[in-house]
Amino acid sequence: MEDFYALASIDYRHLAEAIDWKAWLETRQTKVGPRCLRLLDVACGSGKFPAALASYAGIENASIRPVDYALLDPSSFSISEARQALAPPFKASAEYEMRLQDLKCGPGYFDIVWATHALYAIPHNELEPALRSLVHAMGHGDGVNADNSGVGFIAHASERSHYLQFFQHYLTGFKEGVGAPYTNSEQIISMLTKMGVSLEIKEINYTNGAPQSKELQVERYLQRCLFDDTLSIKDMLTNPITGPYLESCRTNGMWQFSQSVTMIFVNASASSAAS
Repeated sequence: MEDFYALASIDYRHLAEAIDWKAWLETRQTKVGPRCLRLLDVACGSGKFPAALASYAGIENASIRPVDYALLDPSSFSISEARQALAPPFKASAEYEMRLQDLKCGPGYFDIVWATHALYAIPHNELEPALRSLVHAMGHGDGVNADNSGVGFIAHASERSHYLQFFQHYLTGFKEGVGAPYTNSEQIISMLTKMGVSLEIKEINYTNGAPQSKELQVERYLQRCLFDDTLSIKDMLTNPITGPYLESCRTNGMWQFSQSVTMIFVNASASSAAS
């Protein structure tokens, strides 16, 4: 995982620097008044997004009360890792060891629900119930007064991104095309739009890079992209499908993996989140 995040940590830095999160959180605090904000981190992983906000977004100086930060993930290990990564203004609160689809809470219980690079493995036939759980948790479409509903934020790679392209090549090259491709941001936007949810969209583009000399680090990064640690980088490079793709990612002694990430602000029309 350390080798994966040696390249992937830039994903979260770009998110942290993409908008004024300090002002965004202050706006949410103003909306709820004197109580603490309630936030749910969906598929929290190892807590890289809140850690990036603390490092790059200046949120420790935000004029807000401590944020009750709930953690949802099917993995108890991930929840434990994310809890340890939290720093002020975030304070760990409830834990939900489950999938998003299985979350049960009152409508609008959370003021903020976010999912950063978290929804790739949701099967397409479960995407709608998963997203309905997300918007239910923030109070959309449940008979809740819109003035009292929360906001959501989803950061997710588009179909043009390395993460999705490489996984599709992997399914073709090593699995004879058998297996579900990762969910892309276009599918998420389409489903939320179908559900009648108000959205604001911001696109960011960048590369994950490393010198070619860091072959072992890159190998482990690519394995984690696939959730398959049985393949060596040699296996990937000699495969007739993944090989040409990876060769196209090597330029002037560097690995360059192009990412196109969509920042989706849910029910955010009142907050001008993506401005």
